[in-house]
Amino acid sequence: MMRVEERAYRELSPGYYGICTVGGMLSAGTTHLAITPLDVLKVNMQVNPIKYNGISSGFNTLWKEQGPSALWRGWSGKLFGYGVQGGFKFGLYEYFKRVYSDVLVDQNRTVIFFVSSASAQVFADVALCPFEAVKVQVQTQPNFAKGLVDGFPKLYAAEGLSGFYKGLFPLWGRNLPFSMTMFATFEHSIDFIYNNIIRRKKEDCSVAQQLGVTCLAGYAAGAFGTLISNPADNIVSSLYNKKAANVLQAVKNIGFVDLFTRSLPLRIAFVGPVVTMQWFFYDTIKVLSGLGLRVEDLSGTWTKGMDSLKARGNDKLQFDHFCCNY
Repeated sequence: MMRVEERAYRELSPGYYGICTVGGMLSAGTTHLAITPLDVLKVNMQVNPIKYNGISSGFNTLWKEQGPSALWRGWSGKLFGYGVQGGFKFGLYEYFKRVYSDVLVDQNRTVIFFVSSASAQVFADVALCPFEAVKVQVQTQPNFAKGLVDGFPKLYAAEGLSGFYKGLFPLWGRNLPFSMTMFATFEHSIDFIYNNIIRRKKEDCSVAQQLGVTCLAGYAAGAFGTLISNPADNIVSSLYNKKAANVLQAVKNIGFVDLFTRSLPLRIAFVGPVVTMQWFFYDTIKVLSGLGLRVEDLSGTWTKGMDSLKARGNDKLQFDHFCCNY
């Protein structure tokens, strides 16, 4: 039976953040890989909305013109690119949440969630950007490349290093609001479900019930994040496919209304479940790693654990950070 001080110490160690990073990589990479066909259709709908003007008709067009293999084009960029991004996003979020909780002691929790997720996403998108640049062109230009192996050198030869990062600012424009909304919505949804729906403390629920709450909060987080980030997502696809030379031209070409609505139903349809599964896999990995124990497993050790932490100079740690968090 793990003692409170032992678990709290683990949550302050590099090993803890390592588990969070690996969990983020596995959860994000695998879930994004699974929805590659939907992503292929979404990108083509954004780049060529006249030809791909609906979900059903769009799939039929891709299937008839390019064959079933077209639906999995860009799978390697999804698996490895979003795997790397997920590792940075989840691992650094946990780290920055700890740092900002100590620095911004007088701020409310929402501010902590916003600045922690934004800080993590900045680094995550720098890592993702080269993979995304290749992936989008592979998905929309059948003759460009088959995947990352031949796509990376071809893009570098054509556009140089800048070709990998020309979409970085729009990517930040899409993912920073998404990440900030997603993490804050998730954290507050967790609180709302326990306090107003289940009406029980988290520590009084089974692991299965806790993971069920994770799924509900994850879907809400994904849906809200998608609404906020849809305009930037359309801009990213337009820039990578040379439909516009800059952000302003892309906005003008797409149109104000279409900027918010184009491909939105499809994005909500797959981003919600993807974010749900990411949180589910992420929390499951943490539980299997011994970081998801409930309070009843730690009975009789809280006071001693806090004394031990204070002796190490970590008396700012809150109860929910290392006994009730994921």
